[in-house]
This record gives sequence, structure tokens and C-alpha cells, in this order.
Amino acid sequence: MATAVVATAYGGPEVLSLVEVEVPEPGPGEVSIAVRAAGVNPFDYKLYSGAFGTDPSKLPIRLGLEVAGVVTAVGPGAEGPAGPISVGDEVIATVGGGYATAVTVPAARVVPKPADVDWKHAAGVLSVGGTAVHLLSATGVGPGDVVLIHGAAGSVGALAAQLAVARGARVIGTASPSRHERLRAYGVEPVAYGPGLADRVRALAPNGIDAALDTVATEEAIDVSLELVADRSRIATIVAFDRAAAEGFKALGMGPGADPGTEIRGNAWRELLPLLSTGKLDLAIAKTFPLSEVAAAHEFVSEGHAGGKVILLP
Repeated sequence: MATAVVATAYGGPEVLSLVEVEVPEPGPGEVSIAVRAAGVNPFDYKLYSGAFGTDPSKLPIRLGLEVAGVVTAVGPGAEGPAGPISVGDEVIATVGGGYATAVTVPAARVVPKPADVDWKHAAGVLSVGGTAVHLLSATGVGPGDVVLIHGAAGSVGALAAQLAVARGARVIGTASPSRHERLRAYGVEPVAYGPGLADRVRALAPNGIDAALDTVATEEAIDVSLELVADRSRIATIVAFDRAAAEGFKALGMGPGADPGTEIRGNAWRELLPLLSTGKLDLAIAKTFPLSEVAAAHEFVSEGHAGGKVILLP
């Protein structure tokens, strides 16, 4: 048995409960994992907020998309993207129902945890990192590009900014002034959002912006992107799905009409983990919470200003 988090109704974090669940024995191509840390993502609370509907037949809803932990059992033929998996391996996995003390998952979703990456960073990198890699790949960001990233101090934006710099791009990132110093440390040129943003960006890049990545979905972010980037195929959002459909730029992720980028995100670990392991990629951890305080963790994330990844520790 394991302890897991479920949403018993639709609403706010008050509908979350801890329950005892059975952990299935791993079947062919599956492994069981004792969870050491689980990443929290905005998508998690949207599942029970009503943002995707309120079908009562879907209740209770298990939550959690990513975990890091130790393999405790292995089914026949359990082989991950990096090769065979054994009991005792320290791993990272994308899952359904990862807010738990233990899970059983397909081995195809399990990758090795680098020894020098701690549990909380391991559990927090795949979802936001995969999204960041998808943004860069979908817009073709490469050497010599000038890229505008909206929300460059957020979890996805900060990783996208660092990866873009590593790929040889020049990055201008919007953020509140209190986070500008952090962006400069990443090699990003920070700019404050708010009235006059387009003019401030033009002053930094008088020869133009090649690509724009939106992680915030404000009207300002979309309007400025459309104003400054001539090629709409090089504008991408992970949140403003309606605007993307109406204006003809790229929507990425799980929203309506969006490109899920399954293959790109599924292979992003190959780029992310070596950089994280060698300290060339900084994943900011805003706060950790015990699994029993999942409601407080969701309250914190839903405020929208965490300033980094939130992690649950079972």
C-alpha cells in the first residue's frame, strides 16, 4: 500500500485528500518506484479546478506528473530509454498519480537519475524542462538568434532562457525588477514588463527580434510578440491557446489545438540531465512541502509568483 493524493471534488486545494492506495506489482515492461520527491506543476491543480470540465465520473482524480525515487521491483523485460532497469536504481519518471509514496509505471517513462543531482531537482526538471526544450525546438532557436522570452524568471522561462543561451542565442527576458539580477547571471538581458514593453525591447534590439516564447499568456506578452516578430511560425505559447488559434502562431502543450510535442518532450532528458548534473543548468527550487501539506503547496503555486519549482517530499 502507498499514501497518495486525490481530488475528491472539483474546486480549490481544500478538495485534496490523502488516501491509502494499492501499488500494483509491476507487470511486463513496468517498474515500481519508492518516491523520494514529486514535482508540482500548474497543470496539476487545473485538473480539479474545473478548467478542463467537471465530469463527476472522473472523480477521484490522482495527481502528479513527475517523480524521482528508487526502483523497488521490476517486471519482466523492463527496459527504459537508457537501457535495462534494476532494483535499487535511482531514477526519474514521468507518471500519472505521482503525488504518492510509491508508484508503478511503464519502464519506457523511466530514466536514470544522475548521482550528483539531488532528489528535489531530479523530480522537478522533466516537465518544465521538456516544455522549455519544446519551445526552443518549435521555434527553431539557434546560434545568432535574438529571442524574447516572456516570464523568463518562471520555472519554464528560466530553463528556456538558459538553454537558448547555451544554443548560442541572445536572450531578452521579461521579469519583475527583483529578478533581473538572477537573469543576468544566466546571460539573459532582463527587461521589466508593463506599459512600454515593446519600446524597451526595441531599444535593446534595434535590429529586431527573431523569435518570441510566451509562458505567461498576458495580453501584453502576445501583443508585443506579434508586433516585434515578423514570422509567426517563430512565436510560441504554452498558455494563450485562444490567441494562438486566432492569430496564427504556435500553441504547445495540452491545451485545445496545441502541439503536444510528445517525442520532443520525451527525449528532452538527454539534453537536460547532463547540463543539470554538471551545474550548467540552474533549476530554481522555490519551496518544498511534505506530501501531507499538498493543499498548502497548491495554494502557493496557484498564486503565480513562486519564483521556481515547488516539490513535494513524501
